[in-house]
Amino acid sequence: MFTLSKDEQASSKCYVAHSTISPLKDNQLPTMKKRPFTTIASHPFSHTVDLILPEELYQNLHQAFSVIVLRYSRVTMSLSEMITGDFFNHYIKTGHHHHCYDDIKRDPHNDTGNIVMLSEGRPTVDNVFSLRDGVLRLEIDKPTYERCGLAGNPIPDGGRKHTKARYAVELNLRLPSMLHGKKGFERIVWAFKNVLTHSVTWLFCNIQDRNAVGGPISKHHPVVKTISPAVTRMPKVLVPSFRSVQTLVSPQDATELLEWISLLSLRSARVNANDNIDSYLSRYEVPSFAASGSDEPLASMDLVRLRWHGFIDPKFMTAMGILPIGTSENQWFAMNVCCFDGAAYTVLKVGKEDCLTWECV
Repeated sequence: MFTLSKDEQASSKCYVAHSTISPLKDNQLPTMKKRPFTTIASHPFSHTVDLILPEELYQNLHQAFSVIVLRYSRVTMSLSEMITGDFFNHYIKTGHHHHCYDDIKRDPHNDTGNIVMLSEGRPTVDNVFSLRDGVLRLEIDKPTYERCGLAGNPIPDGGRKHTKARYAVELNLRLPSMLHGKKGFERIVWAFKNVLTHSVTWLFCNIQDRNAVGGPISKHHPVVKTISPAVTRMPKVLVPSFRSVQTLVSPQDATELLEWISLLSLRSARVNANDNIDSYLSRYEVPSFAASGSDEPLASMDLVRLRWHGFIDPKFMTAMGILPIGTSENQWFAMNVCCFDGAAYTVLKVGKEDCLTWECV
């Protein structure tokens, strides 16, 4: 008899929560301390976003979507080049992060003097760097961490065996003390010139001005990418009842609802009203969530899926979270998001304030 070791890979978990998003009045800011905004903030870098909504709502918002143009650049730089010269002074030291979500409602890409950057590398495996709100985060292995001489914290590994220790170092480069000649800053300069010396490929996004083609970044020969949503129409889709969204957080209902949204993202024929697949091949049925004892039929609706794929920043995601919709249960949208850190989350907004958020980590 052989003793087979159990799979040490930590199983993923999915959390679901109900929240309310009150309708926003003029100059009113949404509460950023509740879902889905806390989930968006904890996963700032996304690569694929699916927005699914009824055809009628899409037509009402079509004009807003038509003016959204996302741009980012691919550039090769070293860490030393980030903290020297015009790049450091223009993009990092003079940047300011404003929590002005009134500006987001008018223009989801307007964030004065702010950039976001993400380096190449596999999360939890390679040395990976990111920059957001002037904070440079280094996720590095133990040997690199010990040679750098920078203060950091161990990254939790979930108790898995045979996992190499990794450390996170966060450097707020906008602090007044982050200047050449200061002792703490010179320690960072030394680490970047003697340990973390290699150039890496970055994804760079200037949230202040996505149309900017000049500036200090131009000397590094960036390759500019433009993201436009791919629009897919899905006619006659079976849609469950959303009358009591707050009651759908039980494990069974939440799982069935998330599965239905996932099938929408995949454009599966199983959710079509005219689907007639043999039950031997698939027994899937769209859940109704109707009240107990009710024989209310599923609604058939024409839906639209918009897909963005590229380097998508958290400001755009926040703007998606506050899309204006009507008060009817027929006014809803679902958003599937895949992140660079391996996580994923889904948001379902129904009517004027009900919201469900699933977070899979």
